[in-house]
Amino acid sequence: MSRYNGLVKDVLGVILGGGKGTRLFPLTLIRSKPAVPLGGKYRLIDIPVSNCINSGVNKIFVLTQYNSESLNRHITQTYRFGLFSRGFVDILAAEQTPESVRWYQGTADAVRQTLRHMLHYEPSQILILSGDHLYRMNYQQLVQHHREKQADVTVCVVPVPVETASSFGILKMNSDGGISEFFEKPRNPKLLEELKVDVDAWRDVGISEERPLMASMGVYLFNPDVLCTLLKDDTKMDFGRDVIPSALPEYRVQGFVFTGYWEDIGTIEAFYRANLDLTQDCPAFTFYDNEAPIYTHPRFLPASRMQKCQVERVIISDGCDITDSTITDSVIGIRSIIRNGTQLTRTLMMGADFYEFNSRLSVPLGIGEGTIIENAIIDKNARIGRNVQILNLNRHVHHDDELYFVRDGIICIPKNTLIPDGTKI
Repeated sequence: MSRYNGLVKDVLGVILGGGKGTRLFPLTLIRSKPAVPLGGKYRLIDIPVSNCINSGVNKIFVLTQYNSESLNRHITQTYRFGLFSRGFVDILAAEQTPESVRWYQGTADAVRQTLRHMLHYEPSQILILSGDHLYRMNYQQLVQHHREKQADVTVCVVPVPVETASSFGILKMNSDGGISEFFEKPRNPKLLEELKVDVDAWRDVGISEERPLMASMGVYLFNPDVLCTLLKDDTKMDFGRDVIPSALPEYRVQGFVFTGYWEDIGTIEAFYRANLDLTQDCPAFTFYDNEAPIYTHPRFLPASRMQKCQVERVIISDGCDITDSTITDSVIGIRSIIRNGTQLTRTLMMGADFYEFNSRLSVPLGIGEGTIIENAIIDKNARIGRNVQILNLNRHVHHDDELYFVRDGIICIPKNTLIPDGTKI
């Protein structure tokens, strides 16, 4: 990164972390989406914050609103730059002011209501990021592209297939990267056909017959004066739906094509798949990167202990105690306790926030003896009894129950849930 030194010194990072996260329910039942655990020991918010730090963007605001206590705690415990640094990761929670007494009404409205705090630092550009995407990106390259193109706004984009276009903002780019059209989650087949880009002209950045559309990543770089002007219209609540389309006729809006791995993990199916992919021989995304590590809250946990276990393609985090169990294609989170005879297959176990001794509850923390679990997400502090079967025996695709939920065929055991001995799901 040496040739970019000083390039982003005055760039301000803004991470959007206040949405309800309804697509990730029940993982967002008692926490915000960016606070959801990831990869055994991280949280979703660690991805954009780490990308900022690794890129040299060290002035970062996180905008929070809904179920924000655990997210706020994680940020304050994790990201401390010290007395001799000008860097910070600060929380901007929704607040009532003389100008506005309402909650954030959308991504753009959240930035509008907190813009005065950002302008205090006189940023050269303002970098807007989402808090629920999995990727590793050097934002210095984005800033350099933005300035070379003399852009007012730059939108980061990735190639996507037609089948998934309705989940994204799809845009039309001309040969020099300028964006001429932008449609939020289009479904009309005729319109999608018109939005396909020239495959031959863009083949070197991943465009192909299978992925002929350019989708917004939800990563935007604004010149501050342009952002202020665009947000003066307080009917514009969302960047993708309102702000970016309104900027096209008046400003120079450029696209920056990202060629690396990027995944929107805002749904249970995508989140589950992205986590389990970490266990494969050559995962699309890896935490093993010396040049651009992913940071998280440092914990002083003992090394994990395993006795008489058989494991295959498994990530096991710090502080676990696993005995006489068979685990395949799974991610085991911090402080997980797994007892004799347990079988886990394609399971994401998020672990626990604490160790427990002499519990007064009928089922201790962790997974009990003789339990079998497949295709499931076990949230933190769950208590799974002995001889339990979590197998989706009724083949539900979408189902709500008192003790569990099923989304996209994946069983989700909510945080702090107790599953009695012998239960069959």
